[in-house]
Amino acid sequence: MICLKTNSFRNLYLLCWLFAFVLAAPACTKKQSAVDNGDYSPGFKKIRQETEALWAKDKVKKGLDHMDSAFSKLKNRTLLDYIRFYGMHYVYYQKTIKQYDTALVYADSMLMVARKGINTKDYAMNYAEANFCRGDALFEQRQFADAYQAYYQGYITGKSYFNLAAVADYTYRMGMIMYKQGHYKLAGKYFADSYTQNVAEMKEGVINRSFVGFYRRQELLDNIGLSFKKENQNDSALVYFNKALAEIDSNEAKYPERKLHVNMARGVVYGNMAEVYIQKGENAKAENLLKKSIAINLGAGYDNRDAQLTEIKLAKIYLEEGKTDSLFNLLTKIRSQLDTVMNDEAEAGVNRLLSDYYADKKQPEKALDYLQKYNVLNDSLTKRASLLMETDVNQQLANYDKQHQIDALSTNNKLQTIYLYVTVFFSAMAVIIIFLILRNWQRSKKDVKTVNELNKQINKQNAILENTLSDLNQSSQEKDRILRTVAHDLRNPIGGIAALTSIMVEDDYTEDQKELINLVKDTSNNSLELINEILEAANISSVEMNRENVEINSLVSNSVELLRFKASEKGQQILFDQLDRQQELFISREKIWRVISNLISNAIKFSPVGGLIQVRVAEVGHRIVVAVKDNGIGIPDKLKDQIFNTFTNAQRPGTSGEKSFGLGLSICKQIMEKHNGKIWFESNQDAGTTFFISLPFNIPGVQQNGLPQKVTIPVS
Repeated sequence: MICLKTNSFRNLYLLCWLFAFVLAAPACTKKQSAVDNGDYSPGFKKIRQETEALWAKDKVKKGLDHMDSAFSKLKNRTLLDYIRFYGMHYVYYQKTIKQYDTALVYADSMLMVARKGINTKDYAMNYAEANFCRGDALFEQRQFADAYQAYYQGYITGKSYFNLAAVADYTYRMGMIMYKQGHYKLAGKYFADSYTQNVAEMKEGVINRSFVGFYRRQELLDNIGLSFKKENQNDSALVYFNKALAEIDSNEAKYPERKLHVNMARGVVYGNMAEVYIQKGENAKAENLLKKSIAINLGAGYDNRDAQLTEIKLAKIYLEEGKTDSLFNLLTKIRSQLDTVMNDEAEAGVNRLLSDYYADKKQPEKALDYLQKYNVLNDSLTKRASLLMETDVNQQLANYDKQHQIDALSTNNKLQTIYLYVTVFFSAMAVIIIFLILRNWQRSKKDVKTVNELNKQINKQNAILENTLSDLNQSSQEKDRILRTVAHDLRNPIGGIAALTSIMVEDDYTEDQKELINLVKDTSNNSLELINEILEAANISSVEMNRENVEINSLVSNSVELLRFKASEKGQQILFDQLDRQQELFISREKIWRVISNLISNAIKFSPVGGLIQVRVAEVGHRIVVAVKDNGIGIPDKLKDQIFNTFTNAQRPGTSGEKSFGLGLSICKQIMEKHNGKIWFESNQDAGTTFFISLPFNIPGVQQNGLPQKVTIPVS
C-alpha cells in the first residue's frame, strides 16, 4: 500500500509543521525591527525556544500549555508573535488531535492578524500562510470548494507581491490534490514546479535554508518519485527516490538534534522505493528495503502508521511467495499494533490478507468473514475519497481566476465611469465658463477705462504698502537685534549677581541680612529665566533646527526622570505610560525635549502639594500624541485664548508662588509649528488641565503634511 507523505498522520510531518510555525517568519528574508511587525518580540523568542524544546521531545500538549501561560504574561507583543501563537494552536488542533473545526477558528485568527501587517512582504507571506492553513482545515472537513478558494486567495496574494515562498506552498498543495485524485502525471509536474520554486527561494529565504526547508525539498523529491511510480515509470521513480535519499544524507549532519526526524524521512523513502522493486519483480531487494523502513518507523516516537502500511507491503510479498507462516505472524503483529495506533488503511489491508491466508488454508468461513470486514472498511475509505474525486479543482480554480479578473475589470470600469463623469462635468463647466467669458468680455469693454484708472490707484497703493512692509521688516529686525543685545548684556551682570549672592548666603550673616540676600538671589534667578526665555523667543523663528531620528519613549522618559526631583520638592508624583513599542520620529531632540519639559514643569508649578501628574505617549492614526495631565488649578475660560500668546497677560503664579513669565507656551507653539505638529489643551477650572502635542511619523504611502483633528487621549 502506497504512503504519500502528508497523506496520513505521521509524527515526522507533524513535527515539520510545528517547526514551520515556530521558526518560519514572514520577514525571514531580511532582518526587520519589531516596530514594522517583521520580527518576534524578545520575550516571545524565549517562549518559542522553550516550547520548541518540549515539542522536540514529543511533549506537544505540555509545550502548548506552557506557551499559553507564558504568552498571557508577555508584554509588547508584535503582530508576528500573534501569528505564531495562533499558528501553533492551529497545528495542534489540525495535526495532533484532528479537531478541524477548532483549527479553522485559529486559522481565521491568523488571517485577521495578517491583515494588519504594514510591511508589504510580511503582509504577503502572513496573509498567504493564513489562507493556506484555512484551506487545509476546510479540506479536512471536506468543504473542498471553500478550501480551494482559500488556496487560491493565498496564491494570488503571493503572486501579486512576488512572494515565491507562498507560490511554492500553493503549488505543493495542488500537487497533493492531484495525487489524491489520481492525476499522477499532473501531480508530478506540480511537485517538480514546487521543488524548483523552493530551490529558487532558498537563495534569499532563511526559512528554506532551515530544517523545514530541507525537509520540504526531500519530501517533494520523494513525491515526484511516487508520481512516476504510479505512472509505471519505475526507472524515473528510482532516480527521484535516490535524489531524496541524497538530499537527506547531505543535510543530516547539519541537524544532529533532528536525527530522529531525519531517520523517519529516510524510512518512508525506503518503503516507497520497495514498491518499485515489487513492480519490477525484484522481491528480495524490496523485502530488504521494507524491513529497513519498518525497523526505523516502528520504534517509539517514530512514524508507526507508516510502519504499519509498510508491514502490509511486506505481508503481500510473503503471500505472493507462499510464506504463510511468516505472513500469519506478521499479520498477528500488525493486528496487535492497531489496538494502540489506529489506521483504517492498515486495518483494511490486514483483513484482506487474512482473507487470502484462510482461503489458502481451505478455511472459507474465516476467509469470508475477513473479506466482509475488508469490504466494509474499503467501502468507508472509498466513500471518504469519493467526494474529493468528484470535485474538479482545476475548473473551480479557473472560475476563481475568472472571478478575480471580473472583479478587476469591474473596478476598472467603475474608475472609468468616474473619469467619464468627471470629464462630462468639466466639459459642462468649460462650456459655462466660455459663455460667461464671452458675456463678460462684452461688458468689460465699457469698464476698461475704469479698470485702468483703478489699476493706477492700486499700483500707487501697492508701492506705498511695499515701502511700509519694508520699513516694518527693518523695524522688526532692529527690534529683535536690540532685544537680543539688551537681554545678552543684562544676562552677564545679573548672572554675576545671582552667583555672588549664592556664595554670600553661605557666609555668616544675620537672619535679616540672609533674607535680603536670598531676595536678591531669587530676583536675579527669576530675571535670568526671563532673559533666557526672551532670547529663546527671539531666536526660535530664525534658527535652523537640527533634526535627527529620535526614539520618542526615551526622549519623554528622560524629561520625566529629570523633573521627578523637582516634583518631589512639592511632594508630587509623576506617572509615565509609554508606547508598547519603540517609535522613532524625525525631530529636533533639544527643541521637543524643551516642549515636553515645559509642559511637565507647568504641571508641577500649577498642581497642589502632593498632587499627581500623568504623562502618556500614544499612537493616534499616523501620529504620536504626548499628553501631560495635572490636577491643579485649571485655566479660566477668559484666559484660554491667550495662553499661547507671546508676553501673554494670562500668566499666573504657581501653587507655591512660582514665577511665570508668559513666554514658555508661546515658544512651545512655535517649536511645534516648525515640526508640522500641533499643541492644544483641555481644562476645567479647579479640576486640572491636560496639554497635548502631536507629531507625525512617516509611513510609506501615507500623506503627512496635514494636522490631525482634535483628539482626546484618555489619561486615567
